[in-house]
Amino acid sequence: MVTHFKELKVWQKGMMLVKEVYLFTKVFPKDEMFGLASQIRRSAVSVVSNIAEGAARESTKDFLRFLSMTRGSLAELETQILIALDLEYVSEAKKILEMMDEVSRMVNGLQKALEEKLTTHHSSLATLEE
Repeated sequence: MVTHFKELKVWQKGMMLVKEVYLFTKVFPKDEMFGLASQIRRSAVSVVSNIAEGAARESTKDFLRFLSMTRGSLAELETQILIALDLEYVSEAKKILEMMDEVSRMVNGLQKALEEKLTTHHSSLATLEE
């Protein structure tokens, strides 16, 4: 049983992603530091923040809701990375996209595990009520 969000592998991988995103955006044009670069950084920070906040919530249902927001932040981040590539602010983003894919797969796995836990718990309650 996880007692703190920092123990979650998905959160740890997400923190590595945030660091990579900050390095990635360092080479953006100076006039983009408060535009796209800032938005990309906020999206990456949002990924780990949602995982942390969800894990700290009292219920599995709340955690699932925050994991859903995490998936949204990952999609937003991917879109922004693709924009940066299209605008040629960077020449490639393979490493960051691979890291995002890994975090996304981990979030999906955690969601499935939590949904099973929720389903099993509800099934147990229904059996008790019969």
